[in-house]
Amino acid sequence: MELCSKKKLHALSLAEKIQVLELLDESKMSQSEVARRFQVSQPQISRICKNKEKLLADWCSGTANRERKRKRESKYSGIDEALLCWYHIAQAKAWEVTGPMLLHKAKELADIMGQDFVPSIGWLVRWKRRNNVGFGTRHVVVSPFTPELPPPALTPQAQLPLSLKDFSPEDIFGCAEVPLLYRAVPGRVGVCDRVQVLLCANSRGTEKRRVLVSGLQAAPRCFFGVSSEALPASYHPDLAIPWSEWLAQFDRDMGRQGRQVALLLAARVVEELAGLPGLGHVKLLPLSAASTTPSLPSSVVQAFKAHYRRRLLGKLAAVQSERAGTSLAEAGAGITVLDALHMAAAAWAKVPLQLIVSSFVQEGLAPGRTALAPHKASELPPVPGGLSLEEFSRFVDLEGEEPVSGVCKEEVGTEDQGGGGEDVLEPLPTKADALRALGTLRRWIECKGSGPELFANFYACEEEVERLCCL
Repeated sequence: MELCSKKKLHALSLAEKIQVLELLDESKMSQSEVARRFQVSQPQISRICKNKEKLLADWCSGTANRERKRKRESKYSGIDEALLCWYHIAQAKAWEVTGPMLLHKAKELADIMGQDFVPSIGWLVRWKRRNNVGFGTRHVVVSPFTPELPPPALTPQAQLPLSLKDFSPEDIFGCAEVPLLYRAVPGRVGVCDRVQVLLCANSRGTEKRRVLVSGLQAAPRCFFGVSSEALPASYHPDLAIPWSEWLAQFDRDMGRQGRQVALLLAARVVEELAGLPGLGHVKLLPLSAASTTPSLPSSVVQAFKAHYRRRLLGKLAAVQSERAGTSLAEAGAGITVLDALHMAAAAWAKVPLQLIVSSFVQEGLAPGRTALAPHKASELPPVPGGLSLEEFSRFVDLEGEEPVSGVCKEEVGTEDQGGGGEDVLEPLPTKADALRALGTLRRWIECKGSGPELFANFYACEEEVERLCCL
């Protein structure tokens, strides 16, 4: 009997993989149907879905070879990436880059990294193929910045005008002040519920700075006994963003990494920072006052707020399910600044990398190309149950509504509340309390019949709590 010939493997190119992702997003076709259309196996389609974020990041970068079928990692990946960063800078500065120049630079980078590496012509050919590098094509970013020099007193080292083309995409950071009504509910906005949130990320989405929250309360009662190192985000007891302190810390962090980075800022903020001591590693790039380009893409800010609002509604719904008859407004009044810090940190972590990449590119703040429409790349959270898309969108942008006057619950003294509610400081939990709480939580999960994924997360939490109890 004649043996069947082995089935030939059909590998998809990067461009075809993006088509697969778009087809799965736009239609109701199953993975098996898509696999038949592209003449591949269903597990291959499943792997494409699993690597969705990495594939979209490669596609949006504009540097990946879109016809490649397999991504073979270089043995010297550190040199590979460093040379690509240098190449981007050279292209942005319109330098004439040649093969011998790249070989020389690769050897120089290898020596700096302490690696025994001698680049060959064959290695250079493979490097160019991997990174879609072709001489003669330059991707120069059109800068949206003012051509004028920055204020003389701003930074002593900034004597020449700087622009985006002086930095690699990984070293271009954008930041934004985001007003946030941290415990407002649909239809009701409290005057004391406002905080300012500072978000900062680089144009590749690979680095998100720690969230900073500024609020009216100097010492919220919910912070009693909480270690500042354990806070999920930084807190500043004033609505104004402490730019001097924040920039000084950012500069120190970049200095420890040996990096020179650019930070996009609104012209108004740069003017306010006139006289700030020199920054050695962070170069401030003021956006033109007449420019409509935000210093952090608005779609990124919108995604953060949408994730925060969805998390807030989930917490309020949980409170209502526990206390029958509790209204949304009553549940919202129990949300503390500490709750807001946790939800803001979680919301910022959920903003997807590919959204940040495509948003920076679309705003002209980073080099690259993206073929994905904004609604496909945004990956905003699904609309919570009980709200229409229009109602949820209005809730996300609640900051524009007129606030209701009143006194913020956390700001009222105990003498005004009769010692009730949140003003009575509860005793700090002990190790025994923490271990009992773990047992209660595990029992509750067991009774709910949850799957192994939730138990895996619980085990990690349980292990860490037990470790802390032993300290």
